[in-house]
Formats: sequence, structure tokens, C-alpha cells
Amino acid sequence: MSLANNLSTSMISSSSSAFLAPTSFNASRTRSVSVPLKSLNIVKCVATPQEQQIAYKTKVSRNANIAKLQAGYLFPEVARRRAAHLLKYPNAQVISLGIGDTTEPIPDVITSAMAKRSHALSTLEGYSGYGAEQGEKAVRAALASTFYGNLGIEEEDIFVSDGAKCDISRLQVVFGSNVTMAVQDPSYPAYVDSSVIMGQTGQFQKDVEKYANIEYMRCTPENGFFPDLSTVARTDIIFFCSPNNPTGAAATREQLTRLVQFAKDNGSIIVYDSAYALYMSDENPRSIFEIPGAKEVAIETASFSKYAGFTGVRLGWTVVPKQLLFSDGFPVAKDFNRIVCTCFNGASNISQAGGLACLSPEGLEAMQEVIGFYKENTKIIVETFNSLGFKVYGGQNAPYVWVHFPGRNSWDVFSEILEKTHIVTTPGSGFGPGGEGFIRVSAFGHRENVLEACRRFKQLYN
Repeated sequence: MSLANNLSTSMISSSSSAFLAPTSFNASRTRSVSVPLKSLNIVKCVATPQEQQIAYKTKVSRNANIAKLQAGYLFPEVARRRAAHLLKYPNAQVISLGIGDTTEPIPDVITSAMAKRSHALSTLEGYSGYGAEQGEKAVRAALASTFYGNLGIEEEDIFVSDGAKCDISRLQVVFGSNVTMAVQDPSYPAYVDSSVIMGQTGQFQKDVEKYANIEYMRCTPENGFFPDLSTVARTDIIFFCSPNNPTGAAATREQLTRLVQFAKDNGSIIVYDSAYALYMSDENPRSIFEIPGAKEVAIETASFSKYAGFTGVRLGWTVVPKQLLFSDGFPVAKDFNRIVCTCFNGASNISQAGGLACLSPEGLEAMQEVIGFYKENTKIIVETFNSLGFKVYGGQNAPYVWVHFPGRNSWDVFSEILEKTHIVTTPGSGFGPGGEGFIRVSAFGHRENVLEACRRFKQLYN
């Protein structure tokens, strides 16, 4: 049933954000959008007394590195602004195409395995407590054979975890504070933020919107979203995501071959984030280990989050080949194992049961159906913005659409869309200075919400 059948309509129009300083929007490109609303109630704002002065403080100094961080982490900040918008429009039907959380149910073949494992814990025969910090042997073996069968990666090289994001921070602990790092610009903000927290960077430089001592590898439409490595300074660590979040670009075999050679020439370690590899439509590598020599210079992180809807279940893995050595010849995997054993008690046994089911023939087929659903959403979004005359990137190999708004401030565009259509997107500048002038639109959503969002986009920008 359409929203219009259930809700009375009201016209919403605004030229400034509810939460940012007033800004001017391109009035020639936008117009008011009719968005469904229920009748609004009167809300009274009541002043509350200020907090009493804190009477006691400890003598412990704040971590100076955390103090370097600018504002909040991107996605909680997007959520905060969404919540503020709902306070302003409490009856609005807000559609979230921003944070990138999955929406469709986990396939039954996977949840049934988790339920069976969960129930077994209530029996003497099926109960288990602490497991191996590196993950259950069966899960590691299944990951090795499914994704790395002919690539020389063995189950002992694989560490099962509670997600790729968590492993990125554990890897940072392994590297320590005295390394230098490079990152795609734009890229997933966890790479930069974890580096700042570890003390690998200098202060934030507001004039260029960058942290000192980080090598930002600019990825633009002009260079095919692959950095010009001839202009990149040597660093110890190179974070690289393909297919990329947020741009959706996937590196070709030739490009990754150049990246591996660049790392070898400089004695660097690549941290390769392959969280979206199964969304690949092109014949590009799905693993960095498809590239000869990569096992000597690369680590790979991956996750079930966007394949099986495990954003809440939490299960991922990291591959640290035994061939990867520090400058003194010590295996990186041994240090990572030490950190894992110190900081982590292993992934949930119930989650691992789900992971094992994901890797069964039935589970792999079910995951492909889920991925296919989101890819169809992506196609709908891409076609919508193309029809409106925007330059659109991504969408072919990742569940993200990267839309260009030339000359516009990303947060202004985010606020314009939220204010006038009640749709949450993600501002490109939140992924680094190279994302300014873009917004990321996520394809994770129910089909009816994606279709409704695209209808609103067309009303706003037609």
C-alpha cells in the first residue's frame, strides 16, 4: 500500500540544514518535494538547569592522540543528525541509505545452523566454552578452501574474528605508533582514525583537511580511482580497499600488480580490505593473493557482514601469510597471533556455526541471492541519478553509488537531501578530503524504500 494512502501530505521546503550553519543551496537545481507526513503535534521546548560543576577530577591525563580526532566518528555523526531531524519532523518517513547497514533477513540455511548450535549449548554433549582465539579449525579450513583454494593460503594463515573493522584496530596494535601509513583518499574512515588513536600521525591540518604524517593517495574519476603511485611517498603501511568503500571502484589485476610491486620496492605492508569482494561483477581480482608475490607484502581482511547480513551477528577473518616478515625476519603472523590471544577470546561459537553454514554449497547460493538483491537496488539508484544528469560512479562492483555534486559542499548536499526529502545519505568529505563534492548512497535497503527514495530524488532534482 502506498504511503499516500496512509498519511496526509504536507509540503516541506527549506534552504538550510537543521543542524549546520545556514548555507546557500543551488536553487536552480533543486525544488521543494512533497513528502508524506502525519499531522504534526506542537512540541514545547523547556529549558533545563545546567549540570552542576563537577567537584572531583582524577589525576589521569587524557590520551593526547584521541584528543586529535576531529568531531565524532563519521557514521555516529550521521546517525546523530538523523535523530535531530526526527525531532524536527517526528512524523516523517525517513529512509536511510547512509550508514550501509544490511536490511534483508539472514537466509534460513544459516540461521538454522546458528539455532542448532545455540540449542546444543543447553546440553552436556553440545556445550562448549572458550574456543581457539584464532577460530574453529573447521571454519578456518572452509575459508581457506572456499576463497583461497588455489592461492597458497592455508588454514593456519587465517584468523577468524568478530569483523574486519575490529581486526583493523588489532593490526594497528601490532604495527605500533612508530610506523608511517598511506590511505586511499577517499576511504573508509576507520583506517585514518585508528592511526590517529595509535599515535602514528601529527595534528589535524584544517587548511587541507588532513592529518600530518599520513600519505593521502588521491583517487579521483580522472585517475580511475586508482592512485598515481609515482607521486606516493614511501610508507610502512598501505591501507587499500577494493572494491572501494565509498567510491565502489574495483582495482584491476594490472593495477594490483603495480601496487604489490610498489610495496615490494618500498618494503611496505599492504592491508587489503576485501569486504565487498563477492559484489564484484567484473573479472577483477577478489583477493590480493591472486597477485604473484602478494603473500610477501600483504595482509587481507574480510567479513560476512555484507554477504550474509552479519552486521549484528559479527564474523569476519584476516589472512596473515607466514611468508610476511618484519624487517628483522620475524613473522608478522606470530605478533598478530599474540595480540589476538591477548585482546580477544575468539569469535562467538554460535556466529562461527553460522559462518560454516555460509560456506556450505547451500549457504554460498543463499548469500549470492542476498547480494543479487542489493545489486539490483544499486542498479535502480544508478539509473535514477543518471537520468537526472549527475555523474555517477561505483555501483558495478560494490553496493555503493558515488554521486558527484560539482562545486558543492558534501555536508550541505547531505543536509539538503535530508531536509527536503527525509533521505539519509553519507557526505563524501567524511571519507577524506578527496570525497568533497560527492555523496555516497547505499544500496542496503528494502526494495520499496529504495524505489520511494528514488522517486523523491527525482522530485528534488528534476
